[in-house]
Amino acid sequence: MTALIKRHPMASLFVGFFLLVTILSSIHFVDETEQGIKVRFGKPVATINKYRPDDPFGDEGAGVAFRLPFAEELVMIDKRVRDLDMEPQQVLSTDQLRLQVDAFARYRIVDPLRLYVAAGSLENFEQAVEPVLGSQLRNELGKRPFASLLSPEREGVMENIRAGLDRVAGQYGAEIIDVRIKKADLPDGTPLQSAYQRMRTAREQEARSIRAQGAKQAQIIRAQADAEAARTYAASFGKDPDFYDFYRAMQSYQSTFVDGEDGDKGATSIVLSPDNEYLKEFTGN
Repeated sequence: MTALIKRHPMASLFVGFFLLVTILSSIHFVDETEQGIKVRFGKPVATINKYRPDDPFGDEGAGVAFRLPFAEELVMIDKRVRDLDMEPQQVLSTDQLRLQVDAFARYRIVDPLRLYVAAGSLENFEQAVEPVLGSQLRNELGKRPFASLLSPEREGVMENIRAGLDRVAGQYGAEIIDVRIKKADLPDGTPLQSAYQRMRTAREQEARSIRAQGAKQAQIIRAQADAEAARTYAASFGKDPDFYDFYRAMQSYQSTFVDGEDGDKGATSIVLSPDNEYLKEFTGN
């Protein structure tokens, strides 16, 4: 062997370099944030550091992973929660408002084998699921008025979208954790001003209705109070006519001298003689 190396030093150097590269290429360090599939001649044979270690192939953990050079390859997939951004979508609400909606979904891959078979990579998965997110968003928001996006009902809307998207993502070995709307705006320009005017008119009508209902309730309460007062006055007249006359006189004095005419306090000046019958309660006669 030594003689062979001496006779062919360049060839020996090339062979040694080739063996070193082959050995190094068969070793891969798997981080805790990664999971993947070991593929042999195009066929998956094992999972590596899977999010849920229940794979029938048997799961290899994080750390050093080995593969057969030229026969096997490792397809690594992110194990962490990832964001899927959606292109802004136009949605028509039930109150005929066109909304510019920008949303995103958060997901993780829980079955790398299914992802590899169905999509091949994360990029292909996201390209396949993003249109579904937009469709789910349009369908769900199209069933509701714009005001629902500003109320607690919004949480239920997001959960419905998440559940619908999760059913599709499950076919790719993914789990949808959450769906959120970053913003939902009306388009700029005249449609925006028109929408604001419609919303203002609707709120003014609602306010008038509430005020009318309040006025109605106030009239009922005043009528009930007046009836109760009349019964009280009648009862007091039957028990003590002098006290009743005194009480009614005090009410008249207040209306005349304190409240004034038409409810304007201090707006009335009256000139009466001291022995006027109207002032008898002041004289004690």
